[in-house]
Amino acid sequence: CPSRPRNVPVITGSKDLQNVYITLRILFRPASQLPRIFTSIGEDCDERGLPSITTKILKSVVARFDAGELITQRELVSRQVKQAATSGLILDDVSLTHLTFGKEFTEAVEAKRVAQQEAERARFVVEKAEQQKKVAIISAEGYSEAAELIANSLATARDGLIELRKLETAEVLAYQFLRSQNITHLPAGQSVLLQRPQ
Repeated sequence: CPSRPRNVPVITGSKDLQNVYITLRILFRPASQLPRIFTSIGEDCDERGLPSITTKILKSVVARFDAGELITQRELVSRQVKQAATSGLILDDVSLTHLTFGKEFTEAVEAKRVAQQEAERARFVVEKAEQQKKVAIISAEGYSEAAELIANSLATARDGLIELRKLETAEVLAYQFLRSQNITHLPAGQSVLLQRPQ
């Protein structure tokens, strides 16, 4: 007898009590006990007996796995279903073609993903805050060291450093005034504005 395919949809529960919707694809053929199969089940054994037999076997096998294992170990589940079949039918191939879970489980998985992303985001914010804290500490140490150096130089040079800073500032201001055309310079003591030659 040639092998015939059959898809059997089953709703069952996993080890962790999740509803699982499975479509089982079976390639089967009758064993050598054809007369017994035809007398006990009938010629349409794939219509009458196969769904109940495979449903019972699949439910017992799926109950040994939790939802995560069902996803990652589909081949093992298929192999165990094939080995457990003892109904006078030879199962040439068994495979789980569709595997979906209940709405609650899917929502829980999605909530878990969102929680993991939020945890990653929070961890990033904490790391960023730690880096900003280090930057602030290093910056404060730099300002402290600069203030200490200025204080030391003031102590050793007295007013010389202040005079140097005044001269540097005056030089910068004079350069900016010379470049600006909107500013007119009056000599000290003169109150009359003279027109500059063009």
